[in-house]
Amino acid sequence: MTPRAKIISARILQAIPVVIGVVVITFLLTRSLPGDPAVYFAGDAADAESIQEVRQALGLDKPLPQQFFIYVADLVKGDWGNSLSTGQPVLSDLARRLPASLELTLLALFLSCLIAIPLGVLAAVKPGSWRDHLCRVVVTAGVSLPTFFTGILLIYIFYYVLDIAPSPLGRLGFLYIEPDPVTGFYLIDTALTQDWETFMGAAKQLILPACTMAIFTLAPIARMTRAAMLQALSSDFIRTARAAGLSQRKVLIGYALRNALLPVVTTLGMVFSFALGANVLVEKVFAWPGIGSYAVDALVASDYAAVQGFVLAMALLFVALNLIIDLLYAVIDPRIGFEAS
Repeated sequence: MTPRAKIISARILQAIPVVIGVVVITFLLTRSLPGDPAVYFAGDAADAESIQEVRQALGLDKPLPQQFFIYVADLVKGDWGNSLSTGQPVLSDLARRLPASLELTLLALFLSCLIAIPLGVLAAVKPGSWRDHLCRVVVTAGVSLPTFFTGILLIYIFYYVLDIAPSPLGRLGFLYIEPDPVTGFYLIDTALTQDWETFMGAAKQLILPACTMAIFTLAPIARMTRAAMLQALSSDFIRTARAAGLSQRKVLIGYALRNALLPVVTTLGMVFSFALGANVLVEKVFAWPGIGSYAVDALVASDYAAVQGFVLAMALLFVALNLIIDLLYAVIDPRIGFEAS
């Protein structure tokens, strides 16, 4: 087995206790939710006997340890349970909704990186300049403005006042037909089928929610880029490179930025994890059919299977993301290597 394969295997093995802990904690927390799902689904007019029948059908009449072992046995078999809210398997609901959240989050991070990384570099090159002050203003605004307020403000300006944005009603307008699911990402699926009209419709629907999330996520990326670049530019190897007569572009991009990318990548991974789990407000404002809104609806209904499936899916995504970040470290800086990991 190659060193890279050994490290990947070790990372996966290290993630197993984390996933087990998430399963246990999620099961206990969902059982602690206020309200009784049997009462919720039996209806307000149901009597005690009807509620008891629903509770037995849901398996909630069994002791808690027995419920847990049944849940774990179903997970091992690939059965994440059925959502009581939608009546569909939880795994199917998540597979249908996860691409919507991923497409929105990835595009928002792409937009924020396009702005935050160059802004952080420019601010670090000349501290105290107007570009540095601009970076501070953007970072402060991004942290201070709540996402729901930013989303509503963008809708008011670009949809109600200027009338240049489509109605914030999901991933596609009423005039378009959903593309055949290949990846679940509308932009990719429509590009694969060369349906450019639907592609533009999906892109227009993405602009406002993606910008809303980008304003929020660019703040930590710009701050970390500036701090890492300031540290890199004050290093001895940068002074040596400048004394050797290298161009400013080579020094900034080839040496300083490459060394500053390691903490930026770490921050980007944390921001992605946080944004994917916390974009529920954006999804609610823009009626976006993602996993965030799915989880909130499941919480309101005390839908145990859906809530547990959402948390488990997020945990698996975070584990995979951490593995990808570890691999990116060695790509950005080969000195780290896989043996050192």
